[in-house]
Amino acid sequence: MANYAYLRVSTDQQDLNNQRHGILEYANRLGLAGLKFVEDTASGKTNWKERKSGELLINTMQKGDVIIFAEVSRMARSTLQVLEILEYASEHEYQVHIAKQNMRFDDSLNAKITATVLGLAAEIEREFISARTKEALAKRKAEGVQLGRPKGKAKKVKLDEHEKDIRRYLKLGISKRSIAKLVDCAPSTLYEWIERRKIRIKGD
Repeated sequence: MANYAYLRVSTDQQDLNNQRHGILEYANRLGLAGLKFVEDTASGKTNWKERKSGELLINTMQKGDVIIFAEVSRMARSTLQVLEILEYASEHEYQVHIAKQNMRFDDSLNAKITATVLGLAAEIEREFISARTKEALAKRKAEGVQLGRPKGKAKKVKLDEHEKDIRRYLKLGISKRSIAKLVDCAPSTLYEWIERRKIRIKGD
């Protein structure tokens, strides 16, 4: 079993030192020795799979390995991406620790409760985004701006960039509603996309 520590490097050396110190203090308290530090300079706006965290989780880590993040905000910039990381780690039986928040995600009840709370936070986040979007659209309409997309079906849609992930999630048996949360779209949008792309799911 290997223990990894992920540091997202910024231009602030003090911040980097704080991340390292916080992780080492946490690891020593839990007896997690032999930490392998992975430093990443990619922007937090980049999807986790395209950063070193993705390379570590997808290509390097093995069942039972541990990864420690300094804090939740160092994992990803959105709640949905944090949940996706946790789900991926759970599927592959990795342990995820978050030092500052003193969180540990494994098979324990507390981890499942915390993940559920984070899921609720994601729902609330989407509600706020939806409300702001509706307000912005109403304002543009009042200003006489023509809304809507051109008539006819688009050849390429937003979900196409997530096709590989969606197919993998479906193959793993993840529910369509859960997949919709992971790719940040309405369930109805995902259902329509699957039908349009004529994706057949085993058992349908």
